[in-house]
Amino acid sequence: MSSTISSTVGLVYKNISGSLPKACFGNFTEMKKVRAIIATISYSYISSRGPREGRVAIQDDKVQILWKGKLSEFGSTLELVKSIDLSSNMLGGEIPREITRLHVLVSLNLSRNNLSGEIPAKIGNMKSLDVLDLSSNHLFDQIPQSLATIDRLGVLDLSKSNLWGKIPTSTQLQSNNASASMDNPGLCGDPLPKKCPGEEQFPSKPTKEAVDDQEDENEFVSRGFYVSMGVGYVVGFWGVCGTLLFNKTWRLAYFKVLNDLADWIYVMVAVRKAKLLRTFKSL
Repeated sequence: MSSTISSTVGLVYKNISGSLPKACFGNFTEMKKVRAIIATISYSYISSRGPREGRVAIQDDKVQILWKGKLSEFGSTLELVKSIDLSSNMLGGEIPREITRLHVLVSLNLSRNNLSGEIPAKIGNMKSLDVLDLSSNHLFDQIPQSLATIDRLGVLDLSKSNLWGKIPTSTQLQSNNASASMDNPGLCGDPLPKKCPGEEQFPSKPTKEAVDDQEDENEFVSRGFYVSMGVGYVVGFWGVCGTLLFNKTWRLAYFKVLNDLADWIYVMVAVRKAKLLRTFKSL
């Protein structure tokens, strides 16, 4: 923890327990004078000198941070906070609605905790959010529609919770990787492969260009078919008939074959007929 705490608050793997104090996030942006309100987060960590303890205390619009035995105090600069990382702790309870007042916050990571309840409905007010990670918690209910209004949201992870319902429609949410919403059995809709009830895949209406291309292709196929058919007929007809017409030897041989074939058929029919008659007479 350094002097950059005014823009970054990070307490990762510090065994923080309890719930997130609402007064803390309310004062970050409003900076109103609220007396007699004290919120304290205590945590522990391992240093080279063994187990140590720390504390974050919020009182009268001031934040006191005890880190490595040094107490630091921050006042109005807290409104410049752009990144909060409280991941991999044991925080419980609901996500405070007051956190949505942090309009300049760019990154919020509350993953791998024991948070429950709903995602704040007004989370869409955090227009500066680029990274939002609420994965591996016990959140439930639907994803707020307002989340779809955050245009610059580039990284979103809501996986491994108990969220349900249809994922709101927006360019950011639908272009997100499906793994960011996995392990929420009740979620459905793009980008997940699971479709919502009543949601069917209808073939899209072909564009005018596609229709024109198909018509051109059909016209080409039809024209080519008829041309090939005509050429084949001419070649086949004149290939046989022309040869017989202009070549006397072939013409005589051709008609001889036809006569022989006719005689053979006649003989076969006569023999079969005679056998059948003898069979009927013997009965």
